[in-house]
Amino acid sequence: MEFDISWVLFGLPLAFGLGWLASRVDLRQLRFENRQTPRAYFKGLNYLLNEQQDQAIDAFIEAVQHDPDTSELHFALGNLFRRRGEYERAVRVHQHLLSRGDLSQADLDRAQHALALDFFKAGLLDRAEDALSKLEGTAFAEQAHLALLSIYERSRDWAKATDIAHKLNASGNGSFQGRLAHYLCEQAESNETTQDNATKIRLLQQAIDTAPHAARAPLAMAKVLSESGETQAAYDTLKRLAHTAPSAVPLLAPRLAVLAQELHCLDDALQFLEHLYQHTASLDVLQAIVSLRTARGETDTSQWFAKHLEREPSLVAATQWIANEKFEHQQFHPQVQRALERAAKPLQRYRCAACGFEATQHFWQCPGCQAWDSYPPKRIEEL
Repeated sequence: MEFDISWVLFGLPLAFGLGWLASRVDLRQLRFENRQTPRAYFKGLNYLLNEQQDQAIDAFIEAVQHDPDTSELHFALGNLFRRRGEYERAVRVHQHLLSRGDLSQADLDRAQHALALDFFKAGLLDRAEDALSKLEGTAFAEQAHLALLSIYERSRDWAKATDIAHKLNASGNGSFQGRLAHYLCEQAESNETTQDNATKIRLLQQAIDTAPHAARAPLAMAKVLSESGETQAAYDTLKRLAHTAPSAVPLLAPRLAVLAQELHCLDDALQFLEHLYQHTASLDVLQAIVSLRTARGETDTSQWFAKHLEREPSLVAATQWIANEKFEHQQFHPQVQRALERAAKPLQRYRCAACGFEATQHFWQCPGCQAWDSYPPKRIEEL
């Protein structure tokens, strides 16, 4: 059979045409995908700026599907999942990033930090601790230390918290001396770790040396000394505290009055507290003064609350003054007294300056937001 060259002449242009057509289709598809990826990305960014997180997540998922190798989209998507509380999905995204072999070390560290935050926000503190410990020596080391410090404070692991606080203190980014003193106080006040007063006194003395102007350690020291029978030493500790930390006077005044009665030095304590009251018109100081005057045998102590009203308008002081006064319609006095006491009760609470959490007792660490030293030593009425 003879070869017909006409088929070759006909087939070559046909093959060329089909190849050209296929290349055009591929180019169009490539251009379409390239246009779709940034469009989905900017759409997600627009939703995010308008705080429409559901729509932003859908747009970013679409963008990731078009370009699964884009790490920035994965980071954005994982952070959005975490902000929405979808921690399991956030963990999967960041674990996928860590499993990729094409990422730079900086991006791997970033993914490790994001994964640690996922665990931390989800309340999986043990897994968060493990993830954060892997960031030692990276650009995220300081942030990891701060997160670890929060974890150890929550779990009340004061020894580990102390180690991290020393690292943060050495880094030069702020002072952690106050926190270190609190950790020592926590160890001293924990019956699980310290059973004898000698150990408590040693820890509290370390706390005083660490933060000389902080009030907590001397207050705790006075309590331990009093329990050990060293009443005079406890009394002297509180008097020194009034000079080193004047803001703590409302906290120490009631205890000082009790110790003065035990030592039978009412006149010395009265003179000291009345001098403090001239500079700090606190109801706690005034009540300590009234208790000492009552212990000396004075009967008309309500006048001191009336005099306080001349300096500061106070519903609490007015309530305590009216309690001992006689009025024309005396039969209504109990009802009026109960109404005033009920109205004054909320004003005698302490309030956290960081989150507004209110409590009937003073806290060194807020139970609500976990902030340290956020409770002013004054009641709500006196703020």
